[in-house]
Amino acid sequence: MKKIWPAMMLSLLLSSCSNTPSYQHVSMSEAIDLMNRESSYVILDVRTYDEYQQGHIPGAIVVPNETIGTSEIPELPDKQQMILVYCRSGNRSRQAAAKLAKLGYSNVIEFGGIIDWPLEIVKD
Repeated sequence: MKKIWPAMMLSLLLSSCSNTPSYQHVSMSEAIDLMNRESSYVILDVRTYDEYQQGHIPGAIVVPNETIGTSEIPELPDKQQMILVYCRSGNRSRQAAAKLAKLGYSNVIEFGGIIDWPLEIVKD
């Protein structure tokens, strides 16, 4: 019995980890490569509306991290579509990406913060 106990615990731990919804993290340059290579994706800015208006990545939509919870997100109807998530520095984008994965979005890619964005931004 003593030999079986560690194997059972390891099996339980591994099986619970594999069912955890997840997202992918990529570098800023990898995200830019994806944007240049792919055509069907959403760029999601999870900062506040005020931050978004001060400057955002062209084509991005805003859904503040604080509003992402347990309910459906009308701006993101396709749960299989690639969603590229960013914020200011990377903290809120990681939080939002994890919440999106938990909501069932299966192609969430987090790439950090706009402070590292090397290309143009637009202001509203």
